[in-house]
Amino acid sequence: MFDFILSGYGLDEDNCSIIPYGNGLINQTWKIACNKKEWILQKINHQVFRQPLKIMDNYNLLSDYFKTNHPDYLFVAPVNTINGRNYISDGENNFYRLFPFIKNSYSCNTVSDPSLAQEASRQFGKFTRLLSAFDPSQLQITLPDFHNLTLRYRQFESALQNGNKMRMSASADCISYLIYQKEIVEIFERIKNNSSIKKRVIHHDAKINNVLFDRKNDKGLCVIDLDTVMGGYYISDVGDMLRTYLSPAGEEDTAFDAIDVREEYFQEVVKGYLGEMNTELSQEEKGFFVYAGKFAIYMQALRFLTDFLNDDPYYLTVYPDQNLFRANNQIVLLKRFIEKEERLNRIIRLYA
Repeated sequence: MFDFILSGYGLDEDNCSIIPYGNGLINQTWKIACNKKEWILQKINHQVFRQPLKIMDNYNLLSDYFKTNHPDYLFVAPVNTINGRNYISDGENNFYRLFPFIKNSYSCNTVSDPSLAQEASRQFGKFTRLLSAFDPSQLQITLPDFHNLTLRYRQFESALQNGNKMRMSASADCISYLIYQKEIVEIFERIKNNSSIKKRVIHHDAKINNVLFDRKNDKGLCVIDLDTVMGGYYISDVGDMLRTYLSPAGEEDTAFDAIDVREEYFQEVVKGYLGEMNTELSQEEKGFFVYAGKFAIYMQALRFLTDFLNDDPYYLTVYPDQNLFRANNQIVLLKRFIEKEERLNRIIRLYA
């Protein structure tokens, strides 16, 4: 496999070292070292991304835009093959792409310091700001309805009608709470129908491990893993950051007492993101900053519980009821977030 792929880039497998790299859950990744140069090789997960060429077309569009309009921005573009394409296929519907490895860079999986939260949120804000003149409708949809909360709620309702009855009984409290919080869906509907709220180029997966940091000073360099970059609302990126940066406990943690909303981390996300986007967002849009956290947490709780009710067809589980624990984790986080909602809104008013 590697000989065929690497030869497509003019590399000789016999002269290369190839090791698995990172711990991403979607695409398989390797680090390639050859002739004192290093690259990242990825196999696109065809089960998740059913039309990989749409991703690679988007990379071309974004790369051309940054080269023309923001040549100083570190855009990690795929390397072209010797045939001039930015991907290679093995003829069996498997698609691979090669990226340059950015020297002296690193990524991390946990937000262990408020400064990292600010740097990461600044990079996601900068990415969207630099693309403010780019028409998001040019980008192809790589994951249809990825952050469509209305659809996620309909899928939840369908699971209540058709799902595992024993599991419904086991998750009755979760079901009741998510139905009780349905107003979060209704607010999303109002956002979608509000013509004054702009669609922008959004990353849609704004977790900390999708940011490259400089090893010398821990400053953010750029955002990476652009497979989910599409047109959308800024609440998708801000919501993802608030969902994954604020609590010291991750979504797999079953010690729910450890789940918390750290206000100092929220403040750093606000400073970082609005440091780039304050003049881009309208006052009306800024009014949904705190809501963005509820939007993302609630949507993830819905997705975990829906999967549980449907007998776990989507999320990989390694022990019984794992998706129920995940849903409960997100519900606890949502409750903690709502408890501090007014305090968080006061922070927003200071910076917006």
